[in-house]
Amino acid sequence: MPQLGVPELVLILVIVVAVFGAGKLANIGGALGKGIKDFRKSVRDEDEPTTPRTENAPVAPQAMSAPQATATQQVVAPQSDTAQAPASPESAQGDSSAQ
Repeated sequence: MPQLGVPELVLILVIVVAVFGAGKLANIGGALGKGIKDFRKSVRDEDEPTTPRTENAPVAPQAMSAPQATATQQVVAPQSDTAQAPASPESAQGDSSAQ
């Protein structure tokens, strides 16, 4: 494979400027730089949230405990209603047997 020296790189640069123009070349360079910056940021952000999520994990089960207690309280209310419902027919049966 041929080696690229300074004269070859200058020739490639001249051809690229002639094809794209100086203004378009600046836009392409800016877009390329922004893309690299966003990529690096996403790689860093991907690593950082892993540690805080582990720290936040104990907080989430505590938050879930409160709704479970509420659900248990809601279940208790229908059970007491169910217990009262059979009591009413028993009292009616007790009146029938007394006669």
